[in-house]
Amino acid sequence: MHPDIHLRLHHIRAAELHSQAKARPRHRSPWSAVRLRLGWKLVETGLRLVTLQRV
Repeated sequence: MHPDIHLRLHHIRAAELHSQAKARPRHRSPWSAVRLRLGWKLVETGLRLVTLQRV
């Protein structure tokens, strides 16, 4: 496939995906903020465990 055609098709598909994403309703559950904070705390704890110096 010619590179220009491939690039044009990519741009068309990206525009379609963007329009679909905008049309999709966004609703968050009340627990999403709690899950987000808990997830980052788990990441922080894991990183601390990994970087602990063993004596």
